[in-house]
Amino acid sequence: MNGAAMYELVRVGHDNLIGEIIRLEGDSATIQVYEETAGLMVNDPVLRTHKPLSVELGPGILGNIFDGIQRPLKTIAIRSGDVYIPRGVSVPALDKDTLWEFQPKKIGEGDLLTGGDLYATVFENSLMQHHVALPPDAMGKVTYVAPAGQYSLKDTVLELEFQGVKKSFTMLQAWPVRTPRPVSSKLAADTPLLTGQRVLDALFPSVLGGTCAIPGAFGCGKTVISQALSKYSNSDTVVYVGCGERGNEMAEVLMDFPQLTMTLPDGREESVMKRTTLVANTSNMPVAAREASIYTGITIAEYFRDMGYNVSMMADSTSRWAEALREISGRLAEMPADSGYPAYLAARLASFYERAGKVKCLGGPERTGSVTIVGAVSPPGGDFSDPVTSATLSIVQVFWGLDKKLAQRKHFPSVNWLISYSKYSTALESFYEQFDPDFINIRTKAREVLQREDDLNEIVQVGYLWSLSFHSFLCCFKVI
Repeated sequence: MNGAAMYELVRVGHDNLIGEIIRLEGDSATIQVYEETAGLMVNDPVLRTHKPLSVELGPGILGNIFDGIQRPLKTIAIRSGDVYIPRGVSVPALDKDTLWEFQPKKIGEGDLLTGGDLYATVFENSLMQHHVALPPDAMGKVTYVAPAGQYSLKDTVLELEFQGVKKSFTMLQAWPVRTPRPVSSKLAADTPLLTGQRVLDALFPSVLGGTCAIPGAFGCGKTVISQALSKYSNSDTVVYVGCGERGNEMAEVLMDFPQLTMTLPDGREESVMKRTTLVANTSNMPVAAREASIYTGITIAEYFRDMGYNVSMMADSTSRWAEALREISGRLAEMPADSGYPAYLAARLASFYERAGKVKCLGGPERTGSVTIVGAVSPPGGDFSDPVTSATLSIVQVFWGLDKKLAQRKHFPSVNWLISYSKYSTALESFYEQFDPDFINIRTKAREVLQREDDLNEIVQVGYLWSLSFHSFLCCFKVI
């Protein structure tokens, strides 16, 4: 494997299984394979692709469902006629033959374009306009731009010349999943992420471009909150990553989302799926692909952010991703840390969450976009001292802690208002005050009442309810 690079994509064996180089030692390479490896033998061929694990970005992403390495599951099911993914299957992520309505912007020959410039618009569906941008690492003088019409992802729609070299571009571009897409600058977030859940929006608000964690034990409603965010949030686009959770949860998403509609400002009803991309890597899929699925989802989210959209990414759950890291680390014989997780767990989590934020997008016209990351965490037995939960809470700015006792009382969403918090409350004060100057004071009073009720709860349970003052009695009225 001389000349190979870290994280290079390779094809392993006679079935051309997809793999990725994760360690290089001299002329030996360690490869993690994203498919079942049964049947591989010594001296089987390994073919290099000379490129890292990348995703295809272009029209056709919305409304689609991919696996952890961006293979389209609908297309695979139609071609194979099987409910399981065949080994070594190679299917393009996006259909190259579909025709899209291409509408160039006001550019002509001789104009200078740089990376990130929007040069055309594609009608993707009745809900979303797809803005076609120049790849971030490209620039040059326009020598050809396709006229308005219908084109496929294989057709050349733009030609640039730079230093005497001409280069052609289609509406499709590829981007390595482990490399954050560049931006012009990061901005301070000042607009709330409206979730449709009043306890979250009022007491523990997040922002467009924020980072949120939803830790909770099994059955507390993490998936319910994640799906509610996907359905009802004020984001322009949603990327939902089912990472290592049960397959029936993703099946429920696939059954529910096409039937859900959203009302637009002009009164039209549109399907939620038209603004949603699903990345499904359930618990019965290869463990190694769980790590890739998180990066696949965030790269797709960054692509829509660069168009000037506000994107929400739901990762359900990051604990399964961390377990995949632990398994891979164990096979590499790396020194384990707390609970067997690798020592670099916190660094990997931080590198993922730091890709969120509100940004000034690269190129022109001037625009802003954001990526909001909401990560569900599944600590064993609901123990918040779990290494994954502890590392996550040291990174994120919003903590929506779920309580098993509230869930058992059928109190949904089972958000514990005593342990949850948001560090964005101060940043959003000016936003709320323009609608209601008293909102901040009312919210503070509500928190005081809830805290007072908890303080008096033990007294009530012992049986001293009637010894309370009138105001204390009102605080505890719901406990009776």
